[in-house]
Amino acid sequence: MRPRSLALAAALAVLPLTAVSLSVGTAQAAPTPNASARVALPQTVTPAVARSHKQGDVPADRRISVAVSLKLRNTAELDRFLSAVGTPGTAEFGHYLTPAQFTERFGPTQADVDQVRAFLTAQGLKVDSVSANRQVVNATGSTSAVAAAFGTHESTYSDPQQGNRSFFANDAAASVPAALAGVVEGVSGLNDHTVRTTRIAKPEASTPHATPSGFGPAGYDGAYRLNQLGADGTGSTVALWEFDGYKSTNLTTYDSQFGLSGPAVSTVSVDGANYDAKPGDGQGEVELDSEIVRGVAPKATQLVYEAPNTDQGEIDMAAKIVADNRVSVISISWGSCEPDTTAASMTAVNNSFKQAAAQGISIFSASGDDGSRDCTRSTSGSTVKAVDFPASSPYNTGVGGTNLKVSGTTYSSESAWSTAGGGVSTQFAKPAWQTGTNVTGTMRTVPDISSNADPASGFAIYTQGSTAAGWQVYGGTSAAAPLWSGFAALYNQKAKAASKPVLGEVNPKLYTVANSSSYATSLHDVTSGSNQDFAARTGYDQVTGWGTPIADGLASALLGTGGTTPPPTGGCTAGQLLGNPGFETGTAAPWTTSTGVVDNSASEAAHSGSWKAWMNGYGSAHTDTVSQSVAIPAGCKAAFSFWLHVDTAETGTTAYDKLTLSVNGASVATYSNLDKSTGYVQKTVDLSAYAGQTVTVKFTGVEDASLQTSFVIDDTALTVS
Repeated sequence: MRPRSLALAAALAVLPLTAVSLSVGTAQAAPTPNASARVALPQTVTPAVARSHKQGDVPADRRISVAVSLKLRNTAELDRFLSAVGTPGTAEFGHYLTPAQFTERFGPTQADVDQVRAFLTAQGLKVDSVSANRQVVNATGSTSAVAAAFGTHESTYSDPQQGNRSFFANDAAASVPAALAGVVEGVSGLNDHTVRTTRIAKPEASTPHATPSGFGPAGYDGAYRLNQLGADGTGSTVALWEFDGYKSTNLTTYDSQFGLSGPAVSTVSVDGANYDAKPGDGQGEVELDSEIVRGVAPKATQLVYEAPNTDQGEIDMAAKIVADNRVSVISISWGSCEPDTTAASMTAVNNSFKQAAAQGISIFSASGDDGSRDCTRSTSGSTVKAVDFPASSPYNTGVGGTNLKVSGTTYSSESAWSTAGGGVSTQFAKPAWQTGTNVTGTMRTVPDISSNADPASGFAIYTQGSTAAGWQVYGGTSAAAPLWSGFAALYNQKAKAASKPVLGEVNPKLYTVANSSSYATSLHDVTSGSNQDFAARTGYDQVTGWGTPIADGLASALLGTGGTTPPPTGGCTAGQLLGNPGFETGTAAPWTTSTGVVDNSASEAAHSGSWKAWMNGYGSAHTDTVSQSVAIPAGCKAAFSFWLHVDTAETGTTAYDKLTLSVNGASVATYSNLDKSTGYVQKTVDLSAYAGQTVTVKFTGVEDASLQTSFVIDDTALTVS
C-alpha cells in the first residue's frame, strides 16, 4: 500500500509552521488566474524548421491567414458512440448523426467560439469565418499581430532538401492565454511549408495519345467483379478531395469513349478556391479521380471540393464536407508524409474525420507512391520510414497498391506494387478494430486494403498533357482510392435497397470480414512483392493490407449475408470473465499493476468492500498502470465496465492529469481531472468487436508535476452474453 497520508505528513513536517497554517486552515479562495499567463500549443512548428536555414524576418505588415482549431467535447462518449454505431447488434447500430446533432453533442459550443473570436479581435486580427461545425475559426492579420496573438516569431527560411525553396514559419511553438487552453486545439497557417501532393504514377516517357491504352472500366470492373453487384451508384454522392481543378470536356470525352452516363460533375469551392478556369499541375489527379469513380459507379453524383493547397485549406475542406451533409463517400488522392506535417494540423483534420464517421461517411485515402519511405520527395528524405496522411487517420481506409494481371476482363493474379505506400504511423495509436494483422506494436499500420496502382498495369485516363488533352496511362494509389470509393457508392445503393445502413466507417467492418470465414470470398489475398521495408504475405501486410476486392463477395459479407465469424468452442456462455474484479483478494493477481496501486486505506473509500485500485494521487510527476488479459469467446457480445472516482486538487478547465483506458494498446476512452466527482461513476465500453480474441485491458494514469489527481477504480467486470 502506498503511504499517501504518511507522505503528505512528512511533506508538511519540513515546511515552516506559517506555511502549514496557510495550507490546512480555513479554505482560501482560489487566486484569480493571471490573464497574461500563456500555455504552449505543442506540435505547432513545422519539422522543416529544424533542417532549414533562417534567412530573416517576415515583414511585419505581411498578411497571414490562420486557422484556429477548437477541441471536441465529450470525447470518451464520442469514442463509445463511434464503436456502437458501427457494431451490428447494438441499439445505436446504423443510427448515424446529422451535422447538427454531432455539433450539439460533441462539437465546440457557441460560447467557445465567441471566446476565441473575442480574443482574436482584441489582438487586432480579423475573423473571416467560422466553420459550420464550429471546429475552425479563420482569421487574418499582419505578421506582427499574428506573432503577438500566438506568442510566435515569424521568419523566412530556405529548405536545402527542396532546392532551397523559400518558406515562412514560426520559430517556436504557438501559445494562447491559459483561459483558452481548454478550448483551443491548435493553430495552423503559421507556416506555408507543407503542401499536399498527388499520388499519381506514370509509366516512363508517358505521352498523350489518340486512343485509350491500359485498363478501361470493363477491365477493372470485371477483374474485381464490381460489375456483379447489380448496382450503378444511383442515389450515392461521392466527394472528391482536391487541391486543383479539371476540364469538364475531358470528363465527358472519357464518358463518351466508354459509353458512360451519369450526373454532371460539379465543383464546390472552399475558401474561394476554384481552379477550373485554369487548372494547374494537379489537373491529371482530379480527372483521374473523377474518371475512375465514373467507371465504377457511373450514376453516382460527384462533388469536386477544391481548396487552397495549405494547412488551412485542408482543415477547412474537411470541416466543410462534413458540415454540408451532402455525401456518403469521400475519395482522397492527395497527401503529405506525417513527419513533414504539423501534428496540430493533422489533429484538426482528424476531428472532422471523426464527425464523418459519426455521420456514416466512408473515407478512402491513397497510401502514397513512395513505399515505406513516404518523405522521399520532401523535407525528411528517403531514409525515414514514414506513412502518408490522411491515409494514416484511423477514420480513413488507407488504400495501397498492386500490379493486376487479367485474362480478358477476368482476374488472373496480383502482386504488391514496389512503391506502394505502407508502414507504421507515428501520429495515431492502433485502433481497437485493427486486429488479426500479426503486426506487433501500439501504433496504427497502413494500408488497410489495396487495388491496382502500378503504372505498368495502369488505367486509361483522358486528361491534359504537356501540349494538349489526350489519352494517358496513369497509376498510383491515386487510382486505387477512387476505385474503392466507387465500390462504396455501389454498396450504399444496395444497402438502401435492402433497408440496411450505409457503409459508413469502413475499417471496423472490413477487419471483421477479414478475420472471418468470409475472407477468401471477399478479398484477394496478395502474397507476393514488397516495398522498401515490408513484404506481402498471407493475410494482412503493410503493402497491400488485407488485399483487393472481390466486390460481390465483399458486399455480401458486409451486408451480413456472407460467412460468419469462427464459431466459439462450446458456444457463448453468459458470464463475467475478469479475475479479482473488485481487488478484494488484497493482492493484484491476476491484474498486473504498478507498485502500491491495490489499496485498502481509508483515505479513498472503495466503491464496495475494502479494496480498490488507487492510481496516482501524489501531486508529482507519476505514472500508474493496471492491466489484465482475458479471452473473449467468439460469437459473444462483450462489455467492460468499472466504477471510477476522480478526486483532484486541480482547478480550471485544463486536463492536466489523465487516465487512459486501452484495449490491446489502442485507446478506447480517456478521463482527466476535468471528470472529478464527489463519488463513483460507472463507465462501460463495448468490446463485442473483440469476440474470439484475447484482449489486454489496461488503465494508464499519468499525473503531472503539481496538484494531485487520484483515479480510483473498483468493481470491474467484463461480461459476455
